[in-house]
Amino acid sequence: MLVCGGTGCHASAGELLFENLKKEVQENDLKDEVQVVATGCFGFCEKGPIVKIIPDNTFYVQVKPEDAKELVSEHAIKGRKVKRLLYTDPVKKEQIQDSKHMGFYKKQLRIALRNCGMIDPENIDEYLAADGYEAMGRVLLEMKPEDAIQEVLDAGLRGRGGGGFPTGLKWQIASKNHADQKYVVCNADEGDPGAFMDRSILEGDPHTVLEAMVINGFCINATKGLIYIRAEYPLAIKRLKIAIDQAREYGLLGKDILGSGFDFDVEIRYGAGAFVCGEETALIHSMEGERCEPTFKPPFPAQSGYLGKPTNVNNVETYANIPVIFNKGAKWFASIGTEKSKGTKVFALAGKINNVGLIEVPMGITLREVIFEIGGGIQGGKKFKAVQTGGPSGGCLTDEHLDTPIDFDNLLAVGSMMGSGGMIVMDEDDCMVAVSQFYLEFTVEESCGKCSPCRIGNKRLYELLGKITKGQGTEDDLDNLRNLSDVIKDSSLCGLGQTSPNPVLSTLDNFYEEYLAHVNEQKCFAGQCKELIRYEIIPENCVGCTVCARNCPVNCISGERKQVHTIDQSLCIKCNACMEKCKFNAVTII
Repeated sequence: MLVCGGTGCHASAGELLFENLKKEVQENDLKDEVQVVATGCFGFCEKGPIVKIIPDNTFYVQVKPEDAKELVSEHAIKGRKVKRLLYTDPVKKEQIQDSKHMGFYKKQLRIALRNCGMIDPENIDEYLAADGYEAMGRVLLEMKPEDAIQEVLDAGLRGRGGGGFPTGLKWQIASKNHADQKYVVCNADEGDPGAFMDRSILEGDPHTVLEAMVINGFCINATKGLIYIRAEYPLAIKRLKIAIDQAREYGLLGKDILGSGFDFDVEIRYGAGAFVCGEETALIHSMEGERCEPTFKPPFPAQSGYLGKPTNVNNVETYANIPVIFNKGAKWFASIGTEKSKGTKVFALAGKINNVGLIEVPMGITLREVIFEIGGGIQGGKKFKAVQTGGPSGGCLTDEHLDTPIDFDNLLAVGSMMGSGGMIVMDEDDCMVAVSQFYLEFTVEESCGKCSPCRIGNKRLYELLGKITKGQGTEDDLDNLRNLSDVIKDSSLCGLGQTSPNPVLSTLDNFYEEYLAHVNEQKCFAGQCKELIRYEIIPENCVGCTVCARNCPVNCISGERKQVHTIDQSLCIKCNACMEKCKFNAVTII
């Protein structure tokens, strides 16, 4: 019995479910026949907690701690499936027993997430049984550093942290810079709103990152590894510490690894949760005890990084692909994806979508396939409006872009970006001006303040958007939004500032009519901008019951009993109390 042990399922009493299952197995004297294993995230977060039974691959969803007794007595003892806990397809309205036949998993290809949900992340033996550390052994004992780097180059792996720089080339540059000490750094500081890709890998398969860091260290002749992780990830930190201790005990970290003569060890460094620390030079400064501010490049970290020494920085997902490349070969990996974007990409699929969760798909799959097949379509049967890829640095794409193949270059071409892997879906009830304002608010809050274009420019962008959402904007303000966005992109110091106007520019390009409605008609078609909402009473529906007037907190509704009421717009605070209390559908929003 595999029980999801990720943070999301822990928040839904997953730990208690795990303990209850173990208790039932023990009380029924099944400990020699049934093993209960806490794994990492299965990905289908919308339906957690999840229990998967092997070898028959029965997939139970939204399992509660009190269901443990029935699962053991019915499935483990009597061999009967507990039908009420099986997944029901929201479109076909039929129950599906095996995850392989679920729309959410059908088009996924799990490489970085290959072990998440399949092994106990706190047991190194289970990782070893899943080909763990074989790639490291092969590299250390059978390959030269330059040959191993060439394997990564041939695979075509690009950095999964957002920039998409070729990983093998980054390693090659660092290998050619000679120093008495070099460093390998794992960037586990994912700060995008709604992103949890790296966290889930570390929670579900921490050894894969350690194995890849050792390989990286061997390739560039570095003996020290540092994992920079935000302190807000307690479960990932706990499992990383366990993995590091186990690897040292097994001789897979430390001195003379596997008798190869190569020394390498790993330390954990903690971040305070600053978005800008996703930028590699800011991350390095934070590890050095300095302010997490980026610096102008060159020199690049591969030339002068941590403590002024050559440093390789890759993110968690990038490292998670490395052991597979050496186990299955560069040619195999390069056969997946598109011409310039090889392999797969992990996305945190969220928003107004039926199947919220963590997915891993081949590069080149379309947005339509992700949203309507893997994601199961829009919640409540509403109309799709936009999808934001790339988090605060990305752009909002429309139904015109649904057939765009997902890779680094195609997303850039249509005004968005891959980013670290956030993907937020919006429906007809979302206001795109308000969405831009939301992302700008985040960027303003997270800016390190080092350069004026980002520190001041984004603040002015945010203020302009605030003016527009309040119905106080003009068409000149729309021109100013675009001009200022272009200046910020061209003159900011780091990637945070250079990409921060993307939500504004993409919504201006794709939803200009919404901006015009805000400034010319003072209307928000989605009804999200509070200052532009007008509550009015429909005369033919109003029976004069006075319920709306009696529940209005500011007494802005007037009218005698059994007469049509009216709303004083100058006093209305848009609290929605009148609409909620009216039983005759006499209150509407215009």
